[in-house]
Amino acid sequence: MNNKIRKMVYTALLTALAIIIPIQFGFLRIVIPPFTATLASHVPMMLSMLISPAVAIVVGIGSTLGFLISGLPMVVVFRAATHIIVGYVGAKIIMKNRNYMKATIITAPIHGIAEMIVVIPFIGLNLFQLLIVTAVGTIIHHFIDSAIAYSLVKAMSKTKKTDIYHVFGDFFEDKDIQAQS
Repeated sequence: MNNKIRKMVYTALLTALAIIIPIQFGFLRIVIPPFTATLASHVPMMLSMLISPAVAIVVGIGSTLGFLISGLPMVVVFRAATHIIVGYVGAKIIMKNRNYMKATIITAPIHGIAEMIVVIPFIGLNLFQLLIVTAVGTIIHHFIDSAIAYSLVKAMSKTKKTDIYHVFGDFFEDKDIQAQS
């Protein structure tokens, strides 16, 4: 299978997971309004960051659609839309540095701040709910799901006898890295 088809298949599978998780795994949801955390909802985004920025964007859109279809309030849907930005930034960091941990650490505050900003129209300027409940809650959720994603990709890398950056294939070719410089 050539790389374009492989990338398309992985994109479709991760997008499907990003849609299904909020719809079918509500029992994994923690709710502290306006914050909700559906365990594993960031995992497809985290895995997509290992493929490419474009894949991360598509998976982020899928995540947003999944939360919309699940019938959750619009504030949750807008928070899910931040996955588009977070996934893109994380994928760019991984492309440049080949460092999943660095991408996770850098994107965590971006994720928390982005979700904090999108809830302002819904809750106003309640600093406790914005900073502690939403931003800190999102950052904690981000790290939990990144650990889940890392465990999955590490297990896959062992079975494929490769590193985590090549589990899905050789999508980061030298010409892509040179183009980033």
